[in-house]
Amino acid sequence: MSARDVLEHLQRLGMSGYEAKAYVALVGAGRPVNGYEVAKRSGVPRSTVYETLGKLVARGAAYELRGSSDATEYLPLPPEALLDRMRREFDGSVAVLRSALPAVAAAPEGHLIHGLKDAEAMLDRAEDVIAGARRGLVMSVWPEEMRRLREAVVDAAERDVEVSVVSFGEDADPFGGGRPGAVYQHKYSAPEAVLEDLGYRLLVVVGDRREAVVGGFGEGAAWGIYTADPAVALMAAEYVRQDIALQILADRVGAGEIDRLFATDPGLLRLLGRARS
Repeated sequence: MSARDVLEHLQRLGMSGYEAKAYVALVGAGRPVNGYEVAKRSGVPRSTVYETLGKLVARGAAYELRGSSDATEYLPLPPEALLDRMRREFDGSVAVLRSALPAVAAAPEGHLIHGLKDAEAMLDRAEDVIAGARRGLVMSVWPEEMRRLREAVVDAAERDVEVSVVSFGEDADPFGGGRPGAVYQHKYSAPEAVLEDLGYRLLVVVGDRREAVVGGFGEGAAWGIYTADPAVALMAAEYVRQDIALQILADRVGAGEIDRLFATDPGLLRLLGRARS
Protein backbone atom coordinates (compact mmCIF):
# COMPACT_ATOMS: atom_id res chain seq x y z
CA MET A 1 0.00 0.00 0.00
CA SER A 2 1.35 3.41 -0.94
CA ALA A 3 1.70 6.42 1.37
CA ARG A 4 -1.12 8.03 -0.60
CA ASP A 5 -3.38 5.08 0.20
CA VAL A 6 -2.52 5.37 3.91
CA LEU A 7 -3.42 9.06 3.90
CA GLU A 8 -6.67 8.36 2.08
CA HIS A 9 -7.76 5.70 4.57
CA LEU A 10 -6.91 7.89 7.56
CA GLN A 11 -9.13 10.58 6.07
CA ARG A 12 -11.93 8.06 5.62
CA LEU A 13 -11.65 7.39 9.35
CA GLY A 14 -12.14 11.05 10.20
CA MET A 15 -8.79 12.84 9.96
CA SER A 16 -8.40 15.92 7.82
CA GLY A 17 -5.79 15.85 5.05
CA TYR A 18 -3.33 17.86 7.12
CA GLU A 19 -3.93 15.73 10.22
CA ALA A 20 -3.29 12.54 8.27
CA LYS A 21 -0.05 13.95 6.81
CA ALA A 22 1.16 15.15 10.20
CA TYR A 23 0.36 11.83 11.90
CA VAL A 24 2.21 9.85 9.20
CA ALA A 25 5.18 12.21 9.59
CA LEU A 26 5.22 11.62 13.38
CA VAL A 27 5.05 7.85 12.90
CA GLY A 28 7.79 7.96 10.30
CA ALA A 29 10.12 10.00 12.50
CA GLY A 30 10.47 7.29 15.14
CA ARG A 31 11.29 9.89 17.83
CA PRO A 32 9.77 13.05 19.29
CA VAL A 33 9.91 15.94 16.80
CA ASN A 34 8.92 19.60 16.86
CA GLY A 35 6.42 21.37 14.67
CA TYR A 36 9.05 22.68 12.27
CA GLU A 37 10.28 19.16 11.51
CA VAL A 38 6.72 17.85 11.15
CA ALA A 39 6.02 20.58 8.58
CA LYS A 40 9.24 19.71 6.76
CA ARG A 41 8.51 15.97 6.71
CA SER A 42 4.80 16.17 5.92
CA GLY A 43 4.32 19.13 3.61
CA VAL A 44 1.80 20.69 6.02
CA PRO A 45 2.31 24.50 5.83
CA ARG A 46 4.28 25.92 8.76
CA SER A 47 1.50 28.45 9.28
CA THR A 48 -0.96 25.67 10.16
CA VAL A 49 1.24 22.84 11.44
CA TYR A 50 0.83 23.72 15.14
CA GLU A 51 -2.94 24.01 14.77
CA THR A 52 -2.93 20.64 13.03
CA LEU A 53 -0.78 19.05 15.73
CA GLY A 54 -3.10 20.52 18.36
CA LYS A 55 -6.02 18.74 16.70
CA LEU A 56 -4.10 15.46 16.75
CA VAL A 57 -3.39 15.95 20.45
CA ALA A 58 -7.07 16.77 21.10
CA ARG A 59 -8.20 13.54 19.43
CA GLY A 60 -5.56 11.54 21.32
CA ALA A 61 -3.57 10.64 18.22
CA ALA A 62 -0.45 12.47 19.45
CA TYR A 63 1.12 13.71 22.68
CA GLU A 64 2.99 16.88 23.56
CA LEU A 65 6.39 16.53 25.19
CA ARG A 66 8.48 19.26 26.78
CA GLY A 67 12.14 19.06 25.78
CA SER A 68 15.11 20.27 27.80
CA SER A 69 14.91 23.66 26.11
CA ASP A 70 11.19 23.96 26.86
CA ALA A 71 10.48 23.49 23.14
CA THR A 72 7.34 21.48 22.48
CA GLU A 73 7.86 18.18 20.71
CA TYR A 74 5.31 15.63 19.57
CA LEU A 75 5.06 11.86 19.76
CA PRO A 76 2.37 9.82 17.96
CA LEU A 77 0.01 7.34 19.53
CA PRO A 78 1.32 4.01 18.15
CA PRO A 79 -0.56 2.92 15.02
CA GLU A 80 -2.05 -0.24 16.56
CA ALA A 81 -3.37 1.73 19.53
CA LEU A 82 -4.74 4.43 17.22
CA LEU A 83 -6.57 1.89 15.06
CA ASP A 84 -8.00 0.10 18.11
CA ARG A 85 -9.27 3.42 19.44
CA MET A 86 -10.78 4.38 16.08
CA ARG A 87 -12.50 1.00 15.85
CA ARG A 88 -14.01 1.38 19.33
CA GLU A 89 -15.22 4.89 18.56
CA PHE A 90 -16.60 3.83 15.18
CA ASP A 91 -18.37 0.76 16.58
CA GLY A 92 -19.80 2.85 19.39
CA SER A 93 -21.17 5.44 16.98
CA VAL A 94 -22.66 2.74 14.73
CA ALA A 95 -24.37 1.12 17.74
CA VAL A 96 -25.92 4.44 18.77
CA LEU A 97 -27.00 5.37 15.24
CA ARG A 98 -28.49 1.94 14.57
CA SER A 99 -31.27 2.75 17.03
CA ALA A 100 -31.27 6.56 16.74
CA LEU A 101 -31.46 7.03 12.97
CA PRO A 102 -34.62 4.94 12.40
CA ALA A 103 -36.31 7.01 15.10
CA VAL A 104 -35.82 10.23 13.13
CA ALA A 105 -36.24 8.82 9.62
CA ALA A 106 -39.45 9.58 7.75
CA ALA A 107 -41.33 6.63 6.31
CA PRO A 108 -40.53 6.38 2.58
CA GLU A 109 -43.35 7.33 0.22
CA GLY A 110 -42.45 4.38 -2.00
CA HIS A 111 -39.89 1.62 -2.36
CA LEU A 112 -36.44 3.02 -3.04
CA ILE A 113 -34.93 2.59 -6.51
CA HIS A 114 -32.01 4.48 -8.02
CA GLY A 115 -29.61 4.23 -10.94
CA LEU A 116 -25.97 3.18 -10.68
CA LYS A 117 -23.83 4.92 -13.25
CA ASP A 118 -20.48 3.13 -13.13
CA ALA A 119 -18.67 -0.03 -12.03
CA GLU A 120 -17.54 1.36 -8.67
CA ALA A 121 -21.05 2.45 -7.73
CA MET A 122 -22.44 -0.94 -8.80
CA LEU A 123 -19.93 -2.96 -6.82
CA ASP A 124 -20.16 -0.71 -3.75
CA ARG A 125 -23.95 -1.12 -3.71
CA ALA A 126 -23.65 -4.87 -4.30
CA GLU A 127 -21.35 -5.10 -1.27
CA ASP A 128 -23.98 -3.22 0.75
CA VAL A 129 -26.66 -5.74 -0.26
CA ILE A 130 -24.41 -8.70 0.57
CA ALA A 131 -23.43 -7.21 3.93
CA GLY A 132 -27.09 -6.52 4.76
CA ALA A 133 -28.29 -10.06 4.02
CA ARG A 134 -29.36 -11.97 7.12
CA ARG A 135 -31.22 -15.00 5.74
CA GLY A 136 -30.58 -15.52 2.05
CA LEU A 137 -28.22 -14.28 -0.67
CA VAL A 138 -28.82 -15.06 -4.36
CA MET A 139 -26.31 -14.05 -7.03
CA SER A 140 -25.49 -14.38 -10.71
CA VAL A 141 -21.90 -13.25 -11.22
CA TRP A 142 -18.85 -13.40 -13.47
CA PRO A 143 -15.21 -13.77 -12.30
CA GLU A 144 -14.38 -10.10 -12.95
CA GLU A 145 -16.99 -8.91 -10.44
CA MET A 146 -16.54 -11.79 -7.99
CA ARG A 147 -12.93 -10.75 -7.42
CA ARG A 148 -14.27 -7.60 -5.75
CA LEU A 149 -17.24 -9.27 -3.99
CA ARG A 150 -15.61 -12.55 -2.84
CA GLU A 151 -14.72 -11.42 0.70
CA ALA A 152 -18.22 -10.07 1.36
CA VAL A 153 -19.83 -13.32 0.10
CA VAL A 154 -17.58 -15.48 2.29
CA ASP A 155 -18.40 -13.25 5.28
CA ALA A 156 -22.13 -13.73 4.58
CA ALA A 157 -21.73 -17.52 4.53
CA GLU A 158 -19.78 -17.42 7.80
CA ARG A 159 -22.69 -15.66 9.51
CA ASP A 160 -25.00 -18.49 8.31
CA VAL A 161 -26.64 -16.69 5.41
CA GLU A 162 -27.89 -19.23 2.85
CA VAL A 163 -25.84 -18.48 -0.26
CA SER A 164 -26.91 -19.49 -3.80
CA VAL A 165 -24.65 -18.42 -6.66
CA VAL A 166 -24.66 -18.97 -10.42
CA SER A 167 -21.04 -18.56 -11.50
CA PHE A 168 -20.00 -17.94 -15.09
CA GLY A 169 -16.62 -19.66 -14.84
CA GLU A 170 -14.71 -21.51 -12.12
CA ASP A 171 -13.01 -18.32 -10.95
CA ALA A 172 -16.41 -16.93 -9.90
CA ASP A 173 -16.73 -19.51 -7.09
CA PRO A 174 -15.98 -17.52 -3.90
CA PHE A 175 -15.39 -20.73 -1.92
CA GLY A 176 -12.97 -22.33 -4.35
CA GLY A 177 -15.22 -25.37 -4.69
CA GLY A 178 -15.30 -25.92 -0.95
CA ARG A 179 -19.00 -25.28 -0.36
CA PRO A 180 -21.16 -27.80 -2.28
CA GLY A 181 -24.75 -26.72 -2.90
CA ALA A 182 -23.95 -23.03 -2.71
CA VAL A 183 -22.32 -22.37 -6.10
CA TYR A 184 -23.49 -23.70 -9.47
CA GLN A 185 -21.20 -23.20 -12.44
CA HIS A 186 -23.14 -22.13 -15.54
CA LYS A 187 -22.28 -24.89 -18.02
CA TYR A 188 -25.50 -25.59 -19.94
CA SER A 189 -24.90 -22.46 -22.00
CA ALA A 190 -21.18 -21.78 -22.15
CA PRO A 191 -20.21 -18.41 -20.64
CA GLU A 192 -18.75 -17.39 -24.01
CA ALA A 193 -22.11 -18.05 -25.70
CA VAL A 194 -23.99 -16.12 -23.02
CA LEU A 195 -21.62 -13.17 -23.38
CA GLU A 196 -21.98 -13.21 -27.15
CA ASP A 197 -25.77 -13.35 -26.86
CA LEU A 198 -26.12 -10.56 -24.28
CA GLY A 199 -23.13 -8.43 -25.21
CA TYR A 200 -22.30 -7.76 -21.57
CA ARG A 201 -21.75 -9.50 -18.21
CA LEU A 202 -24.93 -9.49 -16.13
CA LEU A 203 -24.65 -9.05 -12.36
CA VAL A 204 -27.58 -9.90 -10.08
CA VAL A 205 -27.28 -9.66 -6.28
CA VAL A 206 -30.37 -10.16 -4.09
CA GLY A 207 -30.40 -10.02 -0.31
CA ASP A 208 -33.26 -11.56 1.70
CA ARG A 209 -35.61 -11.06 -1.29
CA ARG A 210 -36.01 -7.45 -0.19
CA GLU A 211 -33.25 -5.53 -2.00
CA ALA A 212 -31.28 -6.09 -5.17
CA VAL A 213 -28.62 -4.77 -7.50
CA VAL A 214 -29.02 -5.63 -11.18
CA GLY A 215 -26.75 -4.34 -13.93
CA GLY A 216 -24.34 -4.98 -16.73
CA PHE A 217 -20.61 -4.67 -17.40
CA GLY A 218 -19.22 -4.45 -20.90
CA GLU A 219 -16.90 -2.56 -23.24
CA GLY A 220 -15.44 -0.44 -20.44
CA ALA A 221 -18.84 0.70 -19.15
CA ALA A 222 -21.22 -0.39 -16.40
CA TRP A 223 -24.82 0.47 -15.63
CA GLY A 224 -27.60 -0.79 -13.42
CA ILE A 225 -30.01 -0.15 -10.59
CA TYR A 226 -30.41 -0.68 -6.87
CA THR A 227 -33.92 -1.36 -5.60
CA ALA A 228 -35.55 -2.01 -2.26
CA ASP A 229 -38.82 -2.93 -3.95
CA PRO A 230 -39.51 -6.48 -2.71
CA ALA A 231 -41.46 -7.38 -5.87
CA VAL A 232 -38.50 -6.48 -8.10
CA ALA A 233 -36.08 -8.21 -5.72
CA LEU A 234 -38.25 -11.34 -5.80
CA MET A 235 -38.27 -11.37 -9.61
CA ALA A 236 -34.48 -10.96 -9.70
CA ALA A 237 -34.03 -13.80 -7.21
CA GLU A 238 -36.37 -16.08 -9.16
CA TYR A 239 -34.45 -15.35 -12.37
CA VAL A 240 -31.28 -16.66 -10.72
CA ARG A 241 -33.03 -19.61 -9.06
CA GLN A 242 -34.44 -20.72 -12.41
CA ASP A 243 -30.96 -20.54 -13.91
CA ILE A 244 -29.77 -22.78 -11.07
CA ALA A 245 -32.68 -25.20 -11.58
CA LEU A 246 -31.92 -25.46 -15.31
CA GLN A 247 -28.26 -26.19 -14.59
CA ILE A 248 -29.20 -28.90 -12.06
CA LEU A 249 -31.52 -30.49 -14.64
CA ALA A 250 -28.79 -30.38 -17.28
CA ASP A 251 -26.39 -32.07 -14.84
CA ARG A 252 -28.96 -34.77 -14.00
CA VAL A 253 -30.42 -35.67 -17.41
CA GLY A 254 -27.72 -34.32 -19.72
CA ALA A 255 -27.48 -31.21 -21.81
CA GLY A 256 -28.44 -33.18 -24.92
CA GLU A 257 -31.80 -34.19 -23.45
CA ILE A 258 -32.51 -30.58 -22.45
CA ASP A 259 -31.67 -29.47 -26.00
CA ARG A 260 -34.02 -32.11 -27.40
CA LEU A 261 -36.86 -30.89 -25.20
CA PHE A 262 -36.33 -27.30 -26.27
CA ALA A 263 -36.08 -28.28 -29.93
CA THR A 264 -39.33 -30.27 -29.90
CA ASP A 265 -41.48 -28.02 -27.73
CA PRO A 266 -42.63 -24.81 -29.47
CA GLY A 267 -43.50 -23.21 -26.13
CA LEU A 268 -40.02 -23.73 -24.72
CA LEU A 269 -38.48 -22.66 -28.00
CA ARG A 270 -40.49 -19.43 -28.00
CA LEU A 271 -39.45 -18.65 -24.41
CA LEU A 272 -35.82 -18.96 -25.45
CA GLY A 273 -36.40 -16.47 -28.23
CA ARG A 274 -35.50 -19.04 -30.89
CA ALA A 275 -38.91 -19.56 -32.50
CA ARG A 276 -38.99 -19.48 -36.27
CA SER A 277 -40.65 -16.40 -37.76
